Amino acid sequence: MTFNSTFFRRLTLTSYLLLIIWLVVWHFVLTIDKTTSTLFTLLFWVLPILLPVKGLIEGKPYTYAWTNFIVMYYLLHGLTAVYAVEGERLYALVEIILCTLLFTGCSYYARVRGRELGLGIRKLKEELLEEKQAFEGLKTKEPK
Repeated sequence: MTFNSTFFRRLTLTSYLLLIIWLVVWHFVLTIDKTTSTLFTLLFWVLPILLPVKGLIEGKPYTYAWTNFIVMYYLLHGLTAVYAVEGERLYALVEIILCTLLFTGCSYYARVRGRELGLGIRKLKEELLEEKQAFEGLKTKEPK
């Protein structure tokens, strides 16, 4: 079965939206004894995930790629909560699943769509060959 960029874009956007909703529900509804202020919770848990929203909606492969750095923040939180916070293990497990789906969707969309657009990263061998040719070209030219 071959997946195209549309499948991974839908996977990313769906898991992204669900992660945002889940974070709000978890931190504002399900956590009963909050020790932090609402403003701190918004800034610490909701704001970072909203940073890439424009590029994700526009379908920019570069944004999909760097979104994974933000997703790691939430994945690490989920993994820590599963281990350390006994009463919120199920909540953390949902976060881990959504982060995994989001990471997968972002990674594959950036790769597949980048290739479709010809934005792939060149191989080191190609870079070295081009550099060598440029250097040898300079070396063979006679100064005037």
